[in-house]
Amino acid sequence: MPSDWPQGYARVVLDETDSTMLEAQRRVPTLAGPTWILALDQSAARGRRGRAWRNPKGNFAATLVLRPALGANLAALRSFTAALALFDAFVAVTGRPEPFALKWPNDVLLNGGKVAGILLESAGQGGDLSYLSVGIGVNLAAAPPAAEVELGAVRPVSLLSETGASVDPETFLDVLASAYADHERRLSEEGFGPIRDAWLARAARLGETVTARTATESIAGRFETIDATGNIVLGTPGGRRVLPAADIFF
Repeated sequence: MPSDWPQGYARVVLDETDSTMLEAQRRVPTLAGPTWILALDQSAARGRRGRAWRNPKGNFAATLVLRPALGANLAALRSFTAALALFDAFVAVTGRPEPFALKWPNDVLLNGGKVAGILLESAGQGGDLSYLSVGIGVNLAAAPPAAEVELGAVRPVSLLSETGASVDPETFLDVLASAYADHERRLSEEGFGPIRDAWLARAARLGETVTARTATESIAGRFETIDATGNIVLGTPGGRRVLPAADIFF
Protein backbone atom coordinates (compact mmCIF):
# COMPACT_ATOMS: atom_id res chain seq x y z
CA MET A 1 0.00 0.00 0.00
CA PRO A 2 1.45 3.42 -0.95
CA SER A 3 2.48 5.56 2.03
CA ASP A 4 0.09 8.36 1.07
CA TRP A 5 -2.89 6.06 0.50
CA PRO A 6 -5.98 7.48 2.28
CA GLN A 7 -6.64 5.99 5.69
CA GLY A 8 -9.69 3.74 5.94
CA TYR A 9 -9.81 2.79 2.25
CA ALA A 10 -8.84 -0.68 1.02
CA ARG A 11 -7.02 -1.19 -2.31
CA VAL A 12 -7.45 -4.19 -4.64
CA VAL A 13 -5.54 -4.43 -7.94
CA LEU A 14 -6.47 -7.20 -10.38
CA ASP A 15 -4.62 -8.19 -13.52
CA GLU A 16 -7.93 -8.96 -15.24
CA THR A 17 -11.66 -9.19 -14.58
CA ASP A 18 -14.88 -8.98 -16.59
CA SER A 19 -15.89 -5.63 -15.10
CA THR A 20 -14.89 -3.83 -11.94
CA MET A 21 -18.58 -3.08 -11.33
CA LEU A 22 -19.40 -6.80 -11.47
CA GLU A 23 -16.34 -7.55 -9.35
CA ALA A 24 -17.66 -5.07 -6.79
CA GLN A 25 -21.02 -6.86 -6.66
CA ARG A 26 -19.30 -10.16 -6.00
CA ARG A 27 -17.04 -8.79 -3.29
CA VAL A 28 -19.54 -6.62 -1.39
CA PRO A 29 -20.40 -9.25 1.25
CA THR A 30 -16.74 -9.58 2.25
CA LEU A 31 -15.73 -5.91 2.30
CA ALA A 32 -15.14 -4.33 5.69
CA GLY A 33 -15.12 -0.72 4.48
CA PRO A 34 -14.72 1.53 1.43
CA THR A 35 -12.67 -0.29 -1.18
CA TRP A 36 -11.09 0.66 -4.49
CA ILE A 37 -11.01 -2.16 -7.06
CA LEU A 38 -8.73 -1.56 -10.06
CA ALA A 39 -8.47 -3.90 -13.04
CA LEU A 40 -5.57 -3.61 -15.45
CA ASP A 41 -7.70 -5.37 -18.07
CA GLN A 42 -11.49 -5.74 -18.46
CA SER A 43 -13.31 -8.11 -20.78
CA ALA A 44 -16.86 -6.74 -20.39
CA ALA A 45 -16.62 -3.07 -19.44
CA ARG A 46 -19.73 -0.93 -19.72
CA GLY A 47 -20.85 2.65 -19.27
CA ARG A 48 -24.15 4.42 -18.67
CA ARG A 49 -27.38 2.84 -19.93
CA GLY A 50 -25.53 -0.42 -20.52
CA ARG A 51 -23.37 1.00 -23.30
CA ALA A 52 -20.09 -0.77 -23.99
CA TRP A 53 -16.97 0.96 -22.68
CA ARG A 54 -13.76 0.18 -24.48
CA ASN A 55 -10.79 -0.24 -22.19
CA PRO A 56 -7.53 -0.54 -24.14
CA LYS A 57 -4.44 -1.63 -22.27
CA GLY A 58 -2.99 1.22 -20.24
CA ASN A 59 -6.34 2.87 -19.59
CA PHE A 60 -7.91 3.17 -16.15
CA ALA A 61 -10.89 1.13 -14.94
CA ALA A 62 -11.78 1.09 -11.26
CA THR A 63 -14.76 0.94 -8.92
CA LEU A 64 -15.03 2.43 -5.46
CA VAL A 65 -17.39 0.44 -3.24
CA LEU A 66 -19.05 2.38 -0.42
CA ARG A 67 -21.64 1.60 2.24
CA PRO A 68 -23.09 5.09 2.72
CA ALA A 69 -25.48 5.52 5.64
CA LEU A 70 -27.95 7.55 3.63
CA GLY A 71 -30.68 7.22 1.02
CA ALA A 72 -30.29 6.81 -2.71
CA ASN A 73 -30.82 10.52 -3.51
CA LEU A 74 -27.94 11.64 -1.31
CA ALA A 75 -25.77 8.74 -2.42
CA ALA A 76 -26.10 9.99 -6.01
CA LEU A 77 -24.14 13.08 -5.00
CA ARG A 78 -21.03 10.88 -5.15
CA SER A 79 -20.97 11.48 -8.90
CA PHE A 80 -19.98 15.07 -8.07
CA THR A 81 -17.33 14.12 -5.51
CA ALA A 82 -15.92 11.63 -8.02
CA ALA A 83 -15.88 14.25 -10.79
CA LEU A 84 -14.05 16.74 -8.57
CA ALA A 85 -11.56 14.05 -7.54
CA LEU A 86 -10.89 13.25 -11.20
CA PHE A 87 -10.37 16.93 -11.97
CA ASP A 88 -7.88 17.22 -9.11
CA ALA A 89 -6.09 14.03 -10.15
CA PHE A 90 -5.73 15.26 -13.73
CA VAL A 91 -4.32 18.56 -12.54
CA ALA A 92 -1.90 16.72 -10.25
CA VAL A 93 -0.49 14.52 -13.03
CA THR A 94 -0.36 17.22 -15.72
CA GLY A 95 0.18 20.43 -13.75
CA ARG A 96 -2.50 22.08 -15.88
CA PRO A 97 -6.06 22.91 -14.77
CA GLU A 98 -7.17 24.91 -17.81
CA PRO A 99 -7.85 22.07 -20.33
CA PHE A 100 -10.23 20.19 -18.01
CA ALA A 101 -13.95 20.73 -17.37
CA LEU A 102 -16.82 18.79 -15.82
CA LYS A 103 -19.80 17.79 -17.95
CA TRP A 104 -23.10 17.10 -16.19
CA PRO A 105 -23.94 14.55 -15.01
CA ASN A 106 -20.82 12.38 -14.94
CA ASP A 107 -18.10 13.09 -17.52
CA VAL A 108 -14.76 14.88 -17.45
CA LEU A 109 -13.66 16.78 -20.55
CA LEU A 110 -10.16 17.51 -21.79
CA ASN A 111 -9.81 20.15 -24.51
CA GLY A 112 -13.54 19.64 -25.11
CA GLY A 113 -13.31 15.86 -25.57
CA LYS A 114 -14.38 13.14 -23.15
CA VAL A 115 -11.44 11.75 -21.19
CA ALA A 116 -13.31 10.11 -18.29
CA GLY A 117 -16.73 8.83 -17.30
CA ILE A 118 -18.43 7.94 -14.03
CA LEU A 119 -21.10 5.29 -13.44
CA LEU A 120 -23.05 4.87 -10.19
CA GLU A 121 -24.88 1.68 -9.23
CA SER A 122 -26.50 0.78 -5.93
CA ALA A 123 -28.54 -1.88 -4.21
CA GLY A 124 -30.88 -1.77 -1.24
CA GLN A 125 -34.46 -1.90 -0.02
CA GLY A 126 -36.97 0.62 1.26
CA GLY A 127 -34.89 3.64 0.29
CA ASP A 128 -31.85 2.45 2.24
CA LEU A 129 -28.68 1.38 0.46
CA SER A 130 -26.73 -1.75 1.19
CA TYR A 131 -23.88 -0.50 -1.00
CA LEU A 132 -22.96 2.04 -3.66
CA SER A 133 -20.48 1.41 -6.48
CA VAL A 134 -18.76 4.35 -8.16
CA GLY A 135 -17.30 3.12 -11.44
CA ILE A 136 -14.66 5.27 -13.13
CA GLY A 137 -13.15 4.86 -16.57
CA VAL A 138 -10.32 7.06 -17.84
CA ASN A 139 -8.68 7.18 -21.25
CA LEU A 140 -5.15 7.45 -19.92
CA ALA A 141 -3.33 5.95 -22.90
CA ALA A 142 -5.83 5.65 -25.74
CA ALA A 143 -9.34 6.70 -26.78
CA PRO A 144 -11.90 4.81 -28.86
CA PRO A 145 -12.52 6.04 -32.42
CA ALA A 146 -15.06 8.86 -32.67
CA ALA A 147 -17.18 6.68 -34.97
CA GLU A 148 -17.88 4.32 -32.06
CA VAL A 149 -19.60 6.89 -29.84
CA GLU A 150 -23.21 8.06 -29.97
CA LEU A 151 -24.04 10.52 -32.73
CA GLY A 152 -23.65 14.07 -31.44
CA ALA A 153 -21.66 13.05 -28.37
CA VAL A 154 -18.37 14.75 -27.58
CA ARG A 155 -15.31 13.18 -29.17
CA PRO A 156 -13.30 10.74 -27.05
CA VAL A 157 -9.75 11.78 -26.19
CA SER A 158 -6.89 10.37 -24.15
CA LEU A 159 -4.74 12.04 -21.54
CA LEU A 160 -1.59 10.96 -23.36
CA SER A 161 -2.56 12.27 -26.79
CA GLU A 162 -3.89 15.61 -25.54
CA THR A 163 -1.32 16.48 -22.88
CA GLY A 164 1.67 14.16 -23.41
CA ALA A 165 1.34 12.95 -19.82
CA SER A 166 2.08 9.22 -19.52
CA VAL A 167 0.54 7.82 -16.32
CA ASP A 168 0.06 4.15 -15.48
CA PRO A 169 -3.27 3.03 -13.93
CA GLU A 170 -1.88 2.18 -10.49
CA THR A 171 -0.19 5.55 -10.13
CA PHE A 172 -3.36 7.30 -11.23
CA LEU A 173 -5.37 5.30 -8.68
CA ASP A 174 -3.11 6.48 -5.87
CA VAL A 175 -3.59 10.12 -6.85
CA LEU A 176 -7.34 9.73 -7.45
CA ALA A 177 -8.02 7.88 -4.20
CA SER A 178 -6.36 10.60 -2.16
CA ALA A 179 -8.30 13.32 -3.96
CA TYR A 180 -11.56 11.43 -3.57
CA ALA A 181 -11.06 10.95 0.18
CA ASP A 182 -10.64 14.72 0.57
CA HIS A 183 -13.91 15.49 -1.25
CA GLU A 184 -15.79 12.68 0.52
CA ARG A 185 -14.70 14.08 3.87
CA ARG A 186 -15.82 17.55 2.82
CA LEU A 187 -19.22 16.23 1.73
CA SER A 188 -19.68 14.42 5.03
CA GLU A 189 -18.60 17.39 7.17
CA GLU A 190 -19.96 20.38 5.22
CA GLY A 191 -22.77 18.99 3.07
CA PHE A 192 -23.34 19.34 -0.65
CA GLY A 193 -23.13 23.14 -0.81
CA PRO A 194 -19.33 23.47 -1.08
CA ILE A 195 -19.17 20.47 -3.42
CA ARG A 196 -21.83 22.05 -5.63
CA ASP A 197 -19.97 25.37 -5.72
CA ALA A 198 -16.68 23.66 -6.59
CA TRP A 199 -18.34 21.61 -9.32
CA LEU A 200 -20.04 24.66 -10.87
CA ALA A 201 -16.70 26.51 -10.92
CA ARG A 202 -15.40 23.75 -13.20
CA ALA A 203 -18.57 23.12 -15.23
CA ALA A 204 -18.53 22.87 -19.01
CA ARG A 205 -20.91 25.15 -20.95
CA LEU A 206 -22.40 26.81 -17.88
CA GLY A 207 -24.52 29.72 -19.08
CA GLU A 208 -24.64 28.36 -22.64
CA THR A 209 -27.35 26.59 -24.61
CA VAL A 210 -27.28 22.81 -24.42
CA THR A 211 -29.65 20.01 -25.37
CA ALA A 212 -30.86 17.52 -22.77
CA ARG A 213 -32.21 14.22 -24.03
CA THR A 214 -34.31 12.07 -21.73
CA ALA A 215 -36.03 8.80 -22.54
CA THR A 216 -39.07 10.71 -23.79
CA GLU A 217 -38.02 14.15 -25.04
CA SER A 218 -35.27 16.48 -26.21
CA ILE A 219 -35.03 19.84 -24.45
CA ALA A 220 -32.90 22.79 -25.55
CA GLY A 221 -32.16 25.46 -22.98
CA ARG A 222 -29.60 27.61 -21.22
CA PHE A 223 -27.59 25.67 -18.65
CA GLU A 224 -28.31 27.87 -15.61
CA THR A 225 -27.05 25.78 -12.68
CA ILE A 226 -27.41 22.55 -10.75
CA ASP A 227 -29.75 22.62 -7.77
CA ALA A 228 -29.26 21.51 -4.16
CA THR A 229 -29.83 17.87 -5.11
CA GLY A 230 -27.62 17.83 -8.22
CA ASN A 231 -30.37 18.18 -10.83
CA ILE A 232 -29.54 20.24 -13.92
CA VAL A 233 -31.58 23.43 -14.34
CA LEU A 234 -32.26 24.67 -17.87
CA GLY A 235 -33.84 27.97 -18.86
CA THR A 236 -36.16 27.32 -21.81
CA PRO A 237 -38.70 29.45 -23.71
CA GLY A 238 -41.40 27.61 -21.75
CA GLY A 239 -39.81 28.25 -18.38
CA ARG A 240 -37.28 26.59 -16.13
CA ARG A 241 -36.83 22.85 -16.46
CA VAL A 242 -35.26 20.81 -13.66
CA LEU A 243 -34.00 17.42 -14.77
CA PRO A 244 -32.72 14.65 -12.50
CA ALA A 245 -31.40 12.57 -15.39
CA ALA A 246 -30.56 13.22 -19.05
CA ASP A 247 -27.83 13.00 -21.64
CA ILE A 248 -26.41 16.43 -22.42
CA PHE A 249 -25.32 17.45 -25.91
CA PHE A 250 -23.53 20.64 -26.93
